Amino acid sequence: MNIHSYEKIWLVVAILLIVGFISTVTYGATAVGIDMVDDEGGTVNASALDEDPRFSEPRVEQVGDNEYEAYVIAQQYIFNPDPIRVPANSTVTFFITSPDVIHGFEIVGTNANTMVIPGQVAKITVNFNDPGEYGIVCHEYCGSGHHTMEGSVVVQPEDEFEPGGDE
Repeated sequence: MNIHSYEKIWLVVAILLIVGFISTVTYGATAVGIDMVDDEGGTVNASALDEDPRFSEPRVEQVGDNEYEAYVIAQQYIFNPDPIRVPANSTVTFFITSPDVIHGFEIVGTNANTMVIPGQVAKITVNFNDPGEYGIVCHEYCGSGHHTMEGSVVVQPEDEFEPGGDE
């Protein structure tokens, strides 16, 4: 069987492209320090969030020096609490769940982006260094009011932050 030289060239190019694509995906998933969301957050009874000690009162609480945990409920068509207030120069671990349908949780301007599934707890950690306001959007269609589902993270200067001031 005789293969034309142009066919050989295109065959080599195609193989190089496939190897390049696989290498790029592998590098992006393992080498650049991006953590994938896993099941580390655990599960929860979606129909009884008011009975779960983590989510009965959505809040932000201090767990260490400049370390905070935020317990957030995403439901049609709000995030609770809203706004979420944290101090500058802090690390915040978000635990997010939903009692009703699938939602998205993206903090604009950060790498925080996860799907929120009823009965599961998504866990993501974000460092907030500079004071400012970051929008939270739902990026999974959750019903007719989806376009209005938004919230915010307010990063306050450290000297102005008061724990428990997220009402």
